[in-house]
Amino acid sequence: MRRSVTSITQNAVLGARRSKWVAQQIGKPYPTMMRELNPHDHSAKLGADTLLEIMRVTRDVAALEYMAQEMGYQLTPRSAGSAGDKQP
Repeated sequence: MRRSVTSITQNAVLGARRSKWVAQQIGKPYPTMMRELNPHDHSAKLGADTLLEIMRVTRDVAALEYMAQEMGYQLTPRSAGSAGDKQP
């Protein structure tokens, strides 16, 4: 299967082995979140705000790295304690 932001995010949630906990943390019903993360379900879409919350909760930025790479950018993490850092 071709890589996509949705499939990468689905892997992050399933890889966390706490997908129901992730759904609870982001405030979405579990079935809704899983539908949005299904790359084969074209009726439900993963929104940018939901993606950001999933990345915060799972601490997995693989989808962000993929997007940056696709756009010709490279991510570099800021040092801990930098101004503007948000804690999840």
